[in-house]
Amino acid sequence: NQHLNKTAENKKTRHCDGFKIFLTLLSFSYVAKALAGIFMKISSTQIERRFEISSSLAGLIDGSFEIGNLFVIVFVSYFGSKLHRPKLIGIGCFLMGTGSILMALPHFFMGYYRYSKETNIDPSENSTSNLPNCLINQMLSLNRTPPEIIERGCVKESGSHMWIYVFMGNMLRGIGETPVVPLGISYIDDFAKEGHSSLYLGTVNAMGMTGLVFAFMLGSLFAKMYVDIGYVDLSTIRITPKDSRWVGAWWLGFLVSGIVSIISSIPFFFLPLNPNKPQKERKVSLFLHVLKTNDKRNQIANLTNRRKYITKNVTGFFQSLKSILTNPLYVIFVIFTLLHMSSYIASLTYIIKMVEQQYGWSASKTNFLLGVLALPAVAIGMFSGGYIIKKFKLSLVGLAKLAFCSATVHLLSQVLYFFLICESKSVAGLTLTYDGNSPVRSHVDVPLSYCNSECNCDESQWEPVCGNNGITYLSPCLAGCKSSSGNKEPIVFYNCSCVEVIGLQNKNYSAHLGECPRDDACTRKSYVYFVIQVLDAFLCAVGLTSYSVLVIRIVQPELKALAIGFHSMIMRSLGGILVPIYFGALIDTTCMKWSTNSCGARGACRIYNSTYLGRAFFGLKVALIFPVLVLLTVFIFVVKKKFHGKDTKVSENERQVMDEANLEFLNDSEHFVPSAEEQ
Repeated sequence: NQHLNKTAENKKTRHCDGFKIFLTLLSFSYVAKALAGIFMKISSTQIERRFEISSSLAGLIDGSFEIGNLFVIVFVSYFGSKLHRPKLIGIGCFLMGTGSILMALPHFFMGYYRYSKETNIDPSENSTSNLPNCLINQMLSLNRTPPEIIERGCVKESGSHMWIYVFMGNMLRGIGETPVVPLGISYIDDFAKEGHSSLYLGTVNAMGMTGLVFAFMLGSLFAKMYVDIGYVDLSTIRITPKDSRWVGAWWLGFLVSGIVSIISSIPFFFLPLNPNKPQKERKVSLFLHVLKTNDKRNQIANLTNRRKYITKNVTGFFQSLKSILTNPLYVIFVIFTLLHMSSYIASLTYIIKMVEQQYGWSASKTNFLLGVLALPAVAIGMFSGGYIIKKFKLSLVGLAKLAFCSATVHLLSQVLYFFLICESKSVAGLTLTYDGNSPVRSHVDVPLSYCNSECNCDESQWEPVCGNNGITYLSPCLAGCKSSSGNKEPIVFYNCSCVEVIGLQNKNYSAHLGECPRDDACTRKSYVYFVIQVLDAFLCAVGLTSYSVLVIRIVQPELKALAIGFHSMIMRSLGGILVPIYFGALIDTTCMKWSTNSCGARGACRIYNSTYLGRAFFGLKVALIFPVLVLLTVFIFVVKKKFHGKDTKVSENERQVMDEANLEFLNDSEHFVPSAEEQ
């Protein structure tokens, strides 16, 4: 008896040790995936500038993660539980890390970043002689090469299509991340002590949350670093993190997350298929399985049964799919959650660009505030929502009303944002005439003024200077400046004739390098905007908690898995992939000045019309959210009619599902949309 007790104790200890090791490793892998996901979101604008691409193309690169995920989601869902789950998770983490490193590789093959491509200025030279002013351009114009000769000898710049590697790397990262969450959750659910799975899932997801916070903090740090840090003398770089041409060390984030992911993958290959069985028992069971399958009669019988099973499953699948797609409650639910989540995906993808263009904040400052304030607000909101649902034991109608309140708050916040839009910057040649006296109807082909018409300026040049009249000029030449302070910091240009015509009394017609800052009124609006953003994140997160329960309450119990899976597929394909693309295309329409390379090809946007940008962005979000309120009203009406007099309270099992879904909802590093497997 003593020997048997000792053996049982050893097995229990072995199981606990193996399971705890798996739990620790899965937590580490969650941190790795959180790092990579957030780095992609916050580096989108940096990637756009580095590869000289539009916002819509940057949105396609962002959505490639979901494309990769959709490629293998069916395979993982069907075969994952039948194979060696720890090894599959290890393979996923390795692919995730490989994809992240592939995304960083173009940095090492593209050469130095040239932020003044329009003028072919070498970033390693900080001399103002490289910044053509009016007098220099007049002399250069005598020996200027005709444009047709330049175009004839133009060679495509190396690295112009290197963004494809970022696209492929992000897709590979999506493929790799697919097995991590669903197989990790199923493994915990299978081998955890009864009633302890929620606790373990909470622990794992809490670690994932720390990964999100670390990602924002590191992203803030990397955004401050110049892209070619370690390769160029930083004292020679004229631009600052607030400049529209600034590119931070975007590649460093992917390199860090890639290395962390690969390291996290290695131990998974040494974990057992089943922590309950010691190695010898697994070998014996494998040997017995081989002996059984060697029997030819058994093989034939198994093959016949398998064919019947597959046929039955395929038929049952289509019948089940038809059943959920003919369920009006489910169809309405899918549509309004898609519209609601699309608004949040757009916010997460483009919030850095919006804040930068509207209020002049740097990406580093925005990342820091998002990590410190907005992310904790979402976390607290999700758990508060769960507490409200449990405390008041909300019915289906109550859950729908909570979602309605969430959508209403989100809609009101978008309307408030319209009052916080700053006026577009005063830019001579884009919003004003070059003499600064009159506004222009269109930023396209604004004619030169008498103050700079004799300077022979290159109108495609973007080297902005701020006149002491508060107006930004596209270049020192277009400001009509005749001299400069040399290499002395800060660089100042003097005798600027286009500044002079404003009629300043002190006759100090000068301009300094860089765009003019936003005024005090706009700065105050930026703080109000961020306060509303945090409150909106908290209050909406409270309501969104109900979605994870609604999806399993409006279909038959046996169709829960399919309903969640189909919902996830729609969210990822029509939300995660398409939203960054069509919002990016909308943002591109508000661009006033595009960069051009030496061949004249269009690159990234240098400055947007902030008024049109705000109206277009928030207007489209309102257009997405308003139908949500209408559909939720219809949903509540149909629920009342269908479940009139029936008990629609949340059961204990559904509360447990809700808790787990909330944790996964928070830990989704790509966007706040829970996947099917996660739930």
